[in-house]
Amino acid sequence: MGNELRRQDANAQRPLTRVAAAVILRDDGGVLLAQRPAGKPYAGYWEFPGGKLEPGETPRHALDRELREELGLDVVRAAPWFIQRHDYPHADVELNFFRVFAWRGEPVGHDGQAFAWQVPGTIDVAPLLPANTRVLAALTLPVLYGITCADDAGEAAFLVGAERAFAQGLRLAVVREKTWPVARLESFAAAMLALASAHGARLLLNGDEALARRLGFAGVHWTAQRLAAATSRPDAMMVAASLHTREELAKASRLGLDFGMLGPVRVTPTHGDTAPLGFDGFAALIDRAELPVFALGGLTMGDLGVAIEHGAHGVALRRAAWSAT
Repeated sequence: MGNELRRQDANAQRPLTRVAAAVILRDDGGVLLAQRPAGKPYAGYWEFPGGKLEPGETPRHALDRELREELGLDVVRAAPWFIQRHDYPHADVELNFFRVFAWRGEPVGHDGQAFAWQVPGTIDVAPLLPANTRVLAALTLPVLYGITCADDAGEAAFLVGAERAFAQGLRLAVVREKTWPVARLESFAAAMLALASAHGARLLLNGDEALARRLGFAGVHWTAQRLAAATSRPDAMMVAASLHTREELAKASRLGLDFGMLGPVRVTPTHGDTAPLGFDGFAALIDRAELPVFALGGLTMGDLGVAIEHGAHGVALRRAAWSAT
């Protein structure tokens, strides 16, 4: 017991190694992974390229410098994404992940490292560094998260729009009809699940995980109140949550949730009495978040670029999701 406590104390006193990591994204969906060269810890393991912050550097400055030095790439457009913390035997590491959307040059391994373009969901290089697990899962998330509003539009009209939206590329959505009795919700859910399945889309249920399992949803979306009461996440299903505070962000991360949804960024008809965050307020609130977060509230697909620039994974839309292409 004494030796174990001394080891824990030594780990607690280790300096934090801060790293900028690049998720370099090609237009075809491929991402670049690099293999750690001989002589470094975890030699032969695959990771996202990047490197340590130098004294006085911001993560973004380190990202630009490391990609230039390591791969000969000049970053043109990149956006902060989220942070991962991992306690390796050799170091306590904080990885600041960026998505890199545009760059100049072709990657060349200046340190002699191998690299490979991989498709998220079908990555076949191994072994991968364990700190990348959540990032690899997040790469399979679309940038648009649809939220149903069938109570507003009417069920029949909404299902027509939903079929069109799935056909045009919507691949992730949540059934959120909070005032409906279970029988009505089950009927609507069956229709939505059939449409989603026909187009390879994933559906979550806003509410109870037991009901989500019984009806065949891919996952559950928790309210902030349900998140506050949770002590663990359900297994074998996606789990997301509505978030409003840093404390809720931290708890969602501790429980290993797949993503969060935070807002309102702008004034909305359903939350007209809630002060909007604006994109700067949204960015400040999710700064140093440890899971991907969708921006919510009064947005359209036209806001996707600015949302990503402010650290969002993507945008969550109600009415606009079902008319967006």
